[in-house]
Amino acid sequence: MPNNKRKNRGNKNKEVTMTPPNEKDTPIQDYEDDDIEEMQEADLKKLIRTLRSSQKQILELQKSLMDKIENLSRENEILRRNQNEMKQLVQQETVIVTEVKNSIDQMKNTIESLTNRMGEAEERILDLEDREQERIQSDQRKEEEITNLKHIVGNLQDTIKKPNIRVLGVPEGMEREKGLEGLFSEILAENFPGLEKDRDILVQEAHRTPNKHDQKRSSPRHVVIKLSTVKHKEKILKCAREKRQITLRGSPIRLTADFSSETLQARREWRDIAQVLREKNCQPRILYPAKLSFVNEGEIKTFHSKQKLKEFVATRPALQKMLKDVLHTETKKHGHQYERR
Repeated sequence: MPNNKRKNRGNKNKEVTMTPPNEKDTPIQDYEDDDIEEMQEADLKKLIRTLRSSQKQILELQKSLMDKIENLSRENEILRRNQNEMKQLVQQETVIVTEVKNSIDQMKNTIESLTNRMGEAEERILDLEDREQERIQSDQRKEEEITNLKHIVGNLQDTIKKPNIRVLGVPEGMEREKGLEGLFSEILAENFPGLEKDRDILVQEAHRTPNKHDQKRSSPRHVVIKLSTVKHKEKILKCAREKRQITLRGSPIRLTADFSSETLQARREWRDIAQVLREKNCQPRILYPAKLSFVNEGEIKTFHSKQKLKEFVATRPALQKMLKDVLHTETKKHGHQYERR
């Protein structure tokens, strides 16, 4: 009877199933103490082996779970750190964006300020350009006025000097015996005997120019003779042109009209052109005060300025060929003078 009861209780026992990871299901029975006493040794060994295997599986499962928990903890820590880093990055980006916005605002203000200053500078430049243009126009007017005044002064000087004769080449000190007027009378007697007897030729004034003698100057100062009338001056100069060689006590001298410095410069500017015309037998003459006269195609042509001469030469191919080099040289010379100014 007891055995039957034990068997019945054994039949009433339930089976417990444990499934270790990655292994086949192994049924494990739940034994009571009475059942274990009735077991044979072989069954006990088998039971022990089963229990040990189950314990090993439980340990492995526990270790696996612990590893997973540890991994999850590490992942959580990494996530937490990443979140903190992300927060810091977001904060930094927020600061950078704020700084960039502030910089942009500052740049906008700076650009606006620069634009305003540029506008003011442009207005000042325009104002300065207007003033400069006004100054240039004023300077041009002043230059024109100065040129006109020079012409007026030159004309006045030429008018005052119109009765004068300038004598070149009279040695310094020769006038000590007779004076300059006596020397002039000697010149007339030596070169123009007929004029020396003309009682109407009167010398009003005689002097050397410049007034002070420069000891370093090799050539003697000019002698200026002022006659009573222009008619007598022209008469003497005409005789001098005809005689060509004028002397004083056997030494060569020259007689010329007395002009202002401006008129002398204007007469010098005709010199090269007159030389070319003289070589071509055009009979050039420099008339009073500074006019060029020459013969072209049987007609006497007179010009007051080089511009008028250039306009005339442009209509005469032969004359243009003749004067091409000298006129071109004059144009280049004036161009260099303008650049220096």
